[in-house]
Amino acid sequence: MTEPVLRHVTCASPKGLHRIGYAEWGRRDAPVLLCVHGLTRNGRDFDALAERLADRYRVVCPDMIGRGTSDRAPDASLYAVPQYVADCITLIARLDVDELTWLGTSMGGIIGMVVAATPGNAIRRLVLNDIGPEVGQVGLGRIGGDIGDDPKFDSFEDGERALRARMSEFGPHTDAQFRYLSRHYVVQRGAHWGFHYDPAIAEAFRAASAQPAVPLWPLYDAIRCPVGVIRGSTSDILSAETTLEMTRRGPKAKVEEVAGVGHAPSLIADDQIAAVERLLAG
Repeated sequence: MTEPVLRHVTCASPKGLHRIGYAEWGRRDAPVLLCVHGLTRNGRDFDALAERLADRYRVVCPDMIGRGTSDRAPDASLYAVPQYVADCITLIARLDVDELTWLGTSMGGIIGMVVAATPGNAIRRLVLNDIGPEVGQVGLGRIGGDIGDDPKFDSFEDGERALRARMSEFGPHTDAQFRYLSRHYVVQRGAHWGFHYDPAIAEAFRAASAQPAVPLWPLYDAIRCPVGVIRGSTSDILSAETTLEMTRRGPKAKVEEVAGVGHAPSLIADDQIAAVERLLAG
């Protein structure tokens, strides 16, 4: 496979400055597709998708603060949607474009909904990967139990096996497909291997989960651009009922469902990439 260009942009927070990394594919004069990952993942999750779309799009895949090649936050309270939104707005300014398409998986979709609901935003099409205005509490509890530890492995292979067990909800993958999910996530640190995110993300996640759920339907209803939704058929985060409601109100989403997959479709298999392409085509 081809490799992307790796870049960084400096962002601001109440605690100072930090850098976020991003991978960029395709021609710089092509329409921008901004792909934003889930809670503990990173932008290289989209490698397979980006390689397929790079002949049509300038595909930009950031690592949100605390993940991948980005700086870790000096304070765990910065691992929250307002900071993620601010960082993405800074990134969009760096890209120097007036409009783009946003594809967000899980957390990346929530960030996308917030940006898309804000007047004057640059999003002209929004694709939400297994996320919506209502989030399943069972799924949130499962995710909360999987993050925050900082395991050490004797080899990359040991780390990849542990990751495969944790990510069973992503559905079946061949060894080659799963390598896309592990090769930039299981990384060497000195004599050991570990996961490529700040364990302090769990502190902010659990603090937010302990608060009453913030209703996101007003955000969704305020979105004016076309919306597409990809749902894993067995997802415990995005229910069938919420998905149906998303087709009836607000931007009236178009839906693609992926059979035999929970939260969240990895967008690596050919049929899942084809679903993205259909939603991008409107």
